[in-house]
Amino acid sequence: MPKYTALLRGRALATSHRAGIAGVAALGAAALAISAAPSSAQSTTTHEAAASSAPVHYSTQPIEDVKVRVTDQMAGQRLKAETIAAKKQADDDAAAKKRDAAEAGREAAHKAGEKKAADEAGKGRGGKHSASRSWHRPSAPAGKSYANSLDGWIRHSLDIMHEQGIPGSYSGLHRNIMRESSGNPHAINDWDINAINGIPSKGLLQVIPPTFKTYHVPGTSWNIYDPVANITAACNYAAHRYGSMDNVDSAY
Repeated sequence: MPKYTALLRGRALATSHRAGIAGVAALGAAALAISAAPSSAQSTTTHEAAASSAPVHYSTQPIEDVKVRVTDQMAGQRLKAETIAAKKQADDDAAAKKRDAAEAGREAAHKAGEKKAADEAGKGRGGKHSASRSWHRPSAPAGKSYANSLDGWIRHSLDIMHEQGIPGSYSGLHRNIMRESSGNPHAINDWDINAINGIPSKGLLQVIPPTFKTYHVPGTSWNIYDPVANITAACNYAAHRYGSMDNVDSAY
């Protein structure tokens, strides 16, 4: 029995010894794993820190290319703007020259028209031309005289119109005369379409030379600036177109 008991005790010790060795081994492996984990993490963190602190290199070539393109675009736009400005200036200069030429033409036509009217007025007085601006007044009906004023010119014209069968009233003539010329027998329109065409409207009722010539009333002067001749011719024209000068309330 003692021998058998000793044998059992030896086996138990051997088994316990093996269990103890296995436990120590397991504890060692765990300790090794625990110690290894922080070391790896620290290594990774250190690597990332080193990577983040490493200098970064960029190429300046793309930026320089963008600057060049922007500069070229600005230069092209500036050149385009300068070209447009130069063309506008050239157009303005050409328009100014055209206006000057047209003005010179109108002035020449105006002077030529005045000379022609003066010549025709001179012929009406027997071929003797007078440089004065006095008018050849139509003869008044027997026993009547007229003041050399707007009132006298209107009344004289009305008498001639009555003889020629041309309708019109004092108020109608006076109203239109004041609107057209403010009573100035030398008035001339130098800006409307007739003036641009070289035939400006003239006189108390602003008649253009072709109309004055067509509707001139016999017995009156051929001078378009003559007040009585101008009024009578204008009323003759208005009678043919509007029925009477009384029916005219605006440019006609």
